[in-house]
This record gives sequence, structure tokens and C-alpha cells, in this order.
Amino acid sequence: MRWLFFLLVLPAILMDLSPALSQGADPAPTLVSSLHMADPQTFCGEPVPMDGQGIRERFEKEFLLSLWDRPQVILWLKRSTRYMPYIERMLKKNGLPDDLKYVAVAESALRPHAGSMKGAVGFWQFMRHTGRKYGLTVDRRIDERRNLFASTQAAIRYFKELYEEFGSWTLAAAAYNMGEAGLAAEILEQQTEDYYALYLPLETQRFLFRILSIKLILENPQKYGFDLTDEDGYPPVQFDRVRIKAQKDLPIKTVARAARTRFKVIKDLNPEIRGHYIPPGNRALLIPKGASKGFHKRLKQLLALPASARNEILYVVRKGDTLTAIADRFDVPLTALLIWNRINPKQHIHPGDRLIIYTGNQ
Repeated sequence: MRWLFFLLVLPAILMDLSPALSQGADPAPTLVSSLHMADPQTFCGEPVPMDGQGIRERFEKEFLLSLWDRPQVILWLKRSTRYMPYIERMLKKNGLPDDLKYVAVAESALRPHAGSMKGAVGFWQFMRHTGRKYGLTVDRRIDERRNLFASTQAAIRYFKELYEEFGSWTLAAAAYNMGEAGLAAEILEQQTEDYYALYLPLETQRFLFRILSIKLILENPQKYGFDLTDEDGYPPVQFDRVRIKAQKDLPIKTVARAARTRFKVIKDLNPEIRGHYIPPGNRALLIPKGASKGFHKRLKQLLALPASARNEILYVVRKGDTLTAIADRFDVPLTALLIWNRINPKQHIHPGDRLIIYTGNQ
């Protein structure tokens, strides 16, 4: 176990030794010196009372843990240039404090597919029922918790309601983490509306200080030894937005061809789409920048192609057939057969069922 201890503490030791190792280069500040802050701290314009010993200890714990995990901080900074401009504009448009953008970093590290053991998903870590309550589609085909724009709009609606209920952005953030009913009950039981004086679930007691730590680092990364250039950040997502009206399941590979790109690009731009098909209905879709010109015409042409031009055959299931045997007969992967026909691996096929099979190079 001794080697594990040194593996865990070595990065922090090296950080504190950085002035001696830098040989004239501007060193990263030590962990201890980073705690020396003269300016008062605020969250959404509300003061954070650092004079209390217990409060200062809670803050310093989260701040040190954040600074120590330097690879994670670098990823926060790099992803922030990709997503933050959109979040900032949406918050400003709706009259909400800019500091709320750091909640998304604390919740998901700005990862669309982030998930928790409790079932929270996406940029803002919505639970399924909460996401639906604030207007998100969440089902087995579409999960808008993964969509930056839809989930941010839902978070804005939720924060507005929380602020209206509690009259404080600090309490709104606490309620966002633990639920408004639970927070209201603790306020009633403990007879105080001071977040810093409330005994709440440990995760919620840490939550505001984690957000505050992220804010301090991301607002002044050079001060804490993160000297990234503009080129180091990931570029903002570039896209055209188109509307499509699908009468039936629409293969993403067909959309990708119409957009003159690849399957993965469409999936990355639209992380809310689950699986290989866009379900029927009218919806907005993101495609690569510049691809909207002529997109609908190309999509219409591709959908109008005869089955032979798509190397598509229709196979009628016979008595005694199995999915494995059919896949072997046509020399295609079984998984591909399941994808093309939206079949669950445990699903049974019956004589007379019709299966689509693609052969050769499409």
C-alpha cells in the first residue's frame, strides 16, 4: 500500500516543489499560497462568509481538491471554450446570473454523456423525471438531457423557479443539488435560511464550495498555474441548424450522407439521439457548418432511391429461421442485422416477418 500512497501524493508534492524545480520559469503557485485570498468571495453576487472557521475549512477542502486534480482543471478550461459561450448567452438572455454556468462544470465537467449512479444524465445532470418536468424529451430514442441547448434552457427554467421559491441563488443551487422539497423541510426544521448554517446532506454541503472553487480557477487560471493559450482551448461548436420531418425512422447514416459528413459527426453534434435512427416527427437537427445549403434536396434524393440502389433487399422470414442463421446466410454481422431492423437481441422472429438486409458496399 505504500507505493499507492506515494502515487497519490506525489503530484501535490511536486506542485509544492515547483518553485525549486522551475529553474527561472514562472512557477505554479504552491497549494498553500493559493489559499491566501484577499478579495471577498461571492456567488451570483451573494457574499460567502469566510470568517467562520468551519466555512473556511469546507471551502479550502474543495479548492485544494480541485487544484490538486490538475488534469481535470485543464479539461475544464479546454471544454469551457467549446460550450461556455452558448451557456453564457442563454443565461444573459434570460436575466440569470453568469455564475450559474459553473454549476454545469461542477455537475458534468461539461460532458454531454456524463451520468451518475443515481441516474442523472447530461450537462446539467437532470434526473429523468426532473428533465421531463422542465420540458425535455427523455425516452429510449431521444434524451435531451445530453443536448446542450435544450438542457440549458431546462436548467434556466428550474433555476428561475428555485430562486422564486427560496429568494437566494445560494439556496437555489443547494436545492438544485438535493431537491427543493428536501431543502424546504430542512429550513423549516432547523429554523434558518442560511445555507452556511444548515446541516444538509454532505454532498450538498460541499456543492456550493465546489462551484466556488471552479469559478475562482476558471476566472483566473494563470494565477493558479494554468497558463493555457487561446489555441489550447477546444474551438466552439460550429453548426447549421436544420429542421427535418421524418415520416418513419430515419437512418442517421442517410442524414450524414445528405450533410456530406460521417455518422459520428451527426451523433456528436446531436448527442440526444440514441441508437442509429432518428425517430418519426418534426425536430431540429445540427449538421456541420455550411452543410445546410442543398441539404434537404440531397436528403430527399437519397430517400427516393430505389431499394436496389441502396443495396437493400427485403427478406421474408421462413419457418426454422433464426437471426444468426439469416446473418450467416447473407454474410453480414448479426449486430448489423439487429441495427437495420431495430430488433432487440432477445426478440423472437416469426415466419412472415420482413427483415431489411443491406448487401455489398452502400
